[in-house]
Amino acid sequence: MTSKGSSRSSNSSRTRARRSPAAGALLGMPGMVGMVALLATFGTFGTFAMLSPGAAAVPASTSAAAAPGDEWPQFRGPHRDGVAPGARVAHGWPASGPRQLWRVPIGDGYSHLAVADGRVYTQYGANANEYLGAFDAASGRQLWVQRTDSELVNDQGNGPRSTPTFEAGTLYVQSAQGHLLAVAAATGKVLWNHDLVRELGARIPTWGSSSSPLVEGDLLLVAAGGSGGHAAMAFDKHSGRVVWAALDEKPGYASPIAITAAGMRQAIFFTGSSVSALAPLDGRLLWRVPWETSYDVNAATPLFIAPDKLFVSSGYDTGATVFQIHADGRQVAVTPVWQSRVLKNQFSSTVLAGDYLYGFDNGTFKCVKAQTGEERWKQRGLGHGSVILAGDLLVVLSESGKLVLADASPDPYHERASFQALSGRCWSGPSLAGGKLFLRNAESMVAFDLAAAHP
Repeated sequence: MTSKGSSRSSNSSRTRARRSPAAGALLGMPGMVGMVALLATFGTFGTFAMLSPGAAAVPASTSAAAAPGDEWPQFRGPHRDGVAPGARVAHGWPASGPRQLWRVPIGDGYSHLAVADGRVYTQYGANANEYLGAFDAASGRQLWVQRTDSELVNDQGNGPRSTPTFEAGTLYVQSAQGHLLAVAAATGKVLWNHDLVRELGARIPTWGSSSSPLVEGDLLLVAAGGSGGHAAMAFDKHSGRVVWAALDEKPGYASPIAITAAGMRQAIFFTGSSVSALAPLDGRLLWRVPWETSYDVNAATPLFIAPDKLFVSSGYDTGATVFQIHADGRQVAVTPVWQSRVLKNQFSSTVLAGDYLYGFDNGTFKCVKAQTGEERWKQRGLGHGSVILAGDLLVVLSESGKLVLADASPDPYHERASFQALSGRCWSGPSLAGGKLFLRNAESMVAFDLAAAHP
């Protein structure tokens, strides 16, 4: 039984495959080296609009809220669970693949793509700098670019890892080396910023800061990785003022989520040494379970299983646990429902469809029963890929850029369509908005029309 304050057996003595993590990052324009180089003349946080001659800056839309499925505003989608609600996706495409809408060059990094108000937002590296860029979702044309930091150079790939978070006309971004910024989505203007390392003692993990900020009400929740009780932090999203700091933990790579379970709102932080729940308003510790993985690679985002369960997984032979969250008098506690090595998420997060989990056990794609951990099927050949859910379909991007459409079913694995969408290393997950699928690697960003694909 694992509950508040209890311990989990250490995995440090196990023999593990030595594969390093990566988690999210977006665009870059290596084909526009001259333009990007001009950014240096605009200072540390200068904005440079890449527009046609004589064109004016295009403001972000101020129209009513988008229909379900029309936006993918943050890491892992609207609810941070890898699900595209109301997605309009056909059940197949021709052998040549779905219709390509556009393809543009891009730079270093593993950031995913945030899609909102008819724009695509992403982070990328080029010319020794990291940038945040805004692109027209219909054409791929770059609208503006903002420098966010110097570029991380790393043996597992250069550039940013986290994904921009869009909310109410503002983008919140975290660079690979710990710069946190709020940026106006319409213009790229920096509204406020923090150097988490210099100001707050943040510790950058071995393969770079990979966590994506989370908006929770008026707060911005950030896995800062700071020592002395600054591993998890909340900022006023409007001003950038520090509201609270909590946890003295090793830095991990996962992004926070917010859930409501046992009658209480909870912010879940998967650090380098634990999975913990904090009260979002004040940072009070609700429960904590130690979780050790080799090299502190706790990278996959935990997944809420309503109404009261949480799926947590990591690689390096550590495995997964489903916890049940319950009230214990006036306290909140957790107990394991099952614990197994059946589904070891290296860095790609799992999705839930009905009673089944679909995710990557290292390099093997699997279907596992959520309530018991029973394996229903497995499919090899996709490497350390990524997956999102669109209705009754799984949209999978393999590690080598193969795009796959498969049934979200516990019956034997059924692949409806596949084609080679990208080449090279593909560690950035798909983003689906308005029937359009947005993908990237460290060289290209591409959009496909899945709604118009032919069965």
